[in-house]
Amino acid sequence: MKKLLVICAIIIINFFTLPNALATSYTARAYILDQGANVRTGPGTQNARLTSLGKGSLYNLVEDKTYQDTNNYYNCNSDWYQIYYNGTATGYVCGDHVEVVRSYSIDDVTPQTTCEIEMSNLGFPSSYWGGLCSLKEKYPNWQFVPLKINYDWQYIVEKESGCGTNLIYGSDANSGFIDSTCKAYDSGYVGITQTGVAYYMDPRNFLSDRFIFQFQALNYDANFTGIYANAVTSIIGSSAFYNYHLSNNTNIADLIVSNGADLNVSPIFTASRILQELGNSDTLYSLYSGNYVADPSSNYYNNFINLAGRADAYVGYYNFYNFGVSDSCVQSNGTAYCGLNYAYRFGWNSPSTAIQGGLTQIANNYIANNQNTGYLQKFNVNQSNTSDIAAHQYMTNVAAPSSESATTYNTYNNLGILNSSFIFYIPVYNNMNATITNSPGGAVDNDPDTPPSTLPISTIVTSSGYKYFSNYIAGVAVGTDVSTMKSNIEAVSGSNTVTIYNAQGSVINDGVLATGYKVVINNATNVETLEIVINGDTSGDGVINALDLLQVQKNILGTYTLSGAYFEAGDTSGDGVINALDLLQVQKSILGTYTIEQ
Repeated sequence: MKKLLVICAIIIINFFTLPNALATSYTARAYILDQGANVRTGPGTQNARLTSLGKGSLYNLVEDKTYQDTNNYYNCNSDWYQIYYNGTATGYVCGDHVEVVRSYSIDDVTPQTTCEIEMSNLGFPSSYWGGLCSLKEKYPNWQFVPLKINYDWQYIVEKESGCGTNLIYGSDANSGFIDSTCKAYDSGYVGITQTGVAYYMDPRNFLSDRFIFQFQALNYDANFTGIYANAVTSIIGSSAFYNYHLSNNTNIADLIVSNGADLNVSPIFTASRILQELGNSDTLYSLYSGNYVADPSSNYYNNFINLAGRADAYVGYYNFYNFGVSDSCVQSNGTAYCGLNYAYRFGWNSPSTAIQGGLTQIANNYIANNQNTGYLQKFNVNQSNTSDIAAHQYMTNVAAPSSESATTYNTYNNLGILNSSFIFYIPVYNNMNATITNSPGGAVDNDPDTPPSTLPISTIVTSSGYKYFSNYIAGVAVGTDVSTMKSNIEAVSGSNTVTIYNAQGSVINDGVLATGYKVVINNATNVETLEIVINGDTSGDGVINALDLLQVQKNILGTYTLSGAYFEAGDTSGDGVINALDLLQVQKSILGTYTIEQ
């Protein structure tokens, strides 16, 4: 059994002998390695089974020690750990299924060893040294770079602790991590407490070889060109979606590798992300098969027909990344509609265009937006504008970075390349000694009565990360979800101060924003209606495609007139006229050789 000696604020007892090292407090947790690990009434498989645990779940240890099976009953090769698994209930888990994570948090130590001095000089606090030095000893070619986040640790945790910002799978979660004040979702995910958010956000809890790869940069590494194909196949080779397409003469692994090279994104990251989103089973067949026809017995059948027009409206469309599958959309319309409607909007009408299109969005909207690690895509903290913190995050699953990291680690381990020259960008926050506690009312941002801001609406818009001009709101990235804009603005303007309407005048709460949609913003004294402008989207469907190119061309020729927000969207160069330069920019955007500035 492997034990993770993670986050040694002082240092691991066997290696260091400073007197205050022994006095440092820490929390020990059991990380469950295998799905269905049994909890028993005593140490030994002869004892009664109490329950089973989910892979990747975390439980506090009663004491940081092991227990022997005194009856020498077999079927467990290791000693046993006693855990809290349901509030105050306790039981024993075989060590074969456990990695122990020890979390230290005090930064008050003078560096002693060569490695500690090196880490201190780099800018890592002492609570990082134990984990990093253990890794450095094992993998001397690895490089660790502190990513300085200029916000207080407590502030960041509070920003990330709003209901719906982060979710945890309920059946796998330590009961102390579940926030019952937040609503539960049909998918089994529930709200997570501030202490739970703090655990998953704290880099010091993941400084082990299995979990460190959530901090690895996501760029394509030319040194691995010769092994990427095998690496990707090893990740997705047993999945239903890979074998489905392979049986239809399409190798998804080849598409992932070739597009990774073109877009400068690691194919190993892409494969891990797609596997995280689709899983190994065929549960999301509707998204990856291209053959989905709405089932009349489905709870969402009528919604699908009303929204899509017919049961087979999205046959021939693919979505490998779960784009558009937001919790709010799924609750109203079902997974199939949400994912396939998104694919339809972006023209993902083949496995190739779907792999390329989704990866292009990740590259342009995340990696180019200071979200160049798996950790930063989940926890968007490396931003100078406070309104961007905890917004524009790829997923809500709080455990996704560690899960994807474990997949990457297994791949590198199987290929025998773990001692390559990897670089890891590891966040360091201000005042990380702060103790995180749960607020009495649950998630800190769960107050529905935040009053409207007294700021001018123009300031609210710009402070939210968007552009304000002449009754328009711009600076909106292609593919931005309605809920993202609403939450970004309300983080500045206050709760329930933003309403978004589509081009038909209907209030909407999810889906992709488009040119011509209207945003109504209240402050304490005024109300303004702003029309959305997405440069290049002259047709108002939320994407930039051949229809937009045609409209711009016809406007130049005088056979079609763009006006209002649609004219502003056609003036991609921002010079006040629509001319050949704008036409060229739209054309290059469609070809993927130019990104139109929003």
